Order: sequence, then structure tokens, then C-alpha cells
Amino acid sequence: MGTSASEIFDLRNFYFYKSGNIFTGSLKNFNYKIIPKDDELTVLVWHGLLCSDLADIEIEKKYPLTEEGFSEMIKWLEDEYRKEM
Repeated sequence: MGTSASEIFDLRNFYFYKSGNIFTGSLKNFNYKIIPKDDELTVLVWHGLLCSDLADIEIEKKYPLTEEGFSEMIKWLEDEYRKEM
């Protein structure tokens, strides 16, 4: 597998999302889903064992679908995870 875009999470590079691909991941009890649509990246965060369709989404954030927005999203996602440590 290639190099992750994140220091904490195994994220794909910006062009994966720019191409319209959705990505779901987790680390311990922290779950996230990144959804590119139109010109935005939507990030969902929840805890537990359920998939995003069945879980209560705790946080939903939107970022521009740009390299800068992608970098901001990664920083925010990492900061949210670090709050739990």
C-alpha cells in the first residue's frame, strides 16, 4: 500500500477523493467516512461498532474539495481523534 496522507489514519491521497471515491475507516472505537460530492468533502464521525448507515453520526463537517480543504480536513480529523487520547 502507498503512503498515507495522514500521520494517524490510513487515508488515500487527494486525487482518490477528487475522483469521487468514498472512504470509510476506523481506529479503535473512532469511525469516519469521507464523502466527496460536487465541490465538497463531507466527513462523518461516530463511535461504536455500527456502520455509518446504522450509527448515530456525532459530527458532520464539510470542506472544499481542494488540496487545501483536504489538508484542513485531515488536520481536523486527527485533532478529533487526539481529543480522545
